[in-house]
Amino acid sequence: MPRTMSVSDSILIDAAPSAVYEHVSDPTAMGRWSPENQGARVLGGQRETHVGMVFEGRNKRGAFRWTTRCTVTAADPGVRFAFRVHAIGARQPRLRGAIAQWEYRFEEADGGTRVTETWTDDRRTWPDVLANAFDRVATRGRTFAEFQRGNIRTTLKRLKAALEEAENAGRPTTDG
Repeated sequence: MPRTMSVSDSILIDAAPSAVYEHVSDPTAMGRWSPENQGARVLGGQRETHVGMVFEGRNKRGAFRWTTRCTVTAADPGVRFAFRVHAIGARQPRLRGAIAQWEYRFEEADGGTRVTETWTDDRRTWPDVLANAFDRVATRGRTFAEFQRGNIRTTLKRLKAALEEAENAGRPTTDG
């Protein structure tokens, strides 16, 4: 069975595209919303998000923990944030290779922002049969596409809840 190489989902958030981008483009914050990511450490001196920025993400799935090395490939404020995952390892990301790409697009919609999160499998040189077998072990019976579809939905719901709660906390109440 051929693999699904990319999945995405969208959600509408009651906040401006620039505000949503500001949160999503901070790799150290992703652990607040992602069901797997536990945060990240930006490498190098420049902390402002930019193309070429490298960060190491800490991840957890059940009892398994791993670290990935990622490089930002798009940093267009209020429009697009993307990065590629190109190394992985238990404590240090020592195993190098094309792993995945993540992309977030932000577009004004209905007075808020439609956020679209996309995961793309970069393991193109893996034979489908090997990738499917590995995926089913790593995800307890599912393909990575199926698994990531659920992770994306969870991340987007959590992001929406957190940003709208923060947005509403700053608005004056109409109670008199």
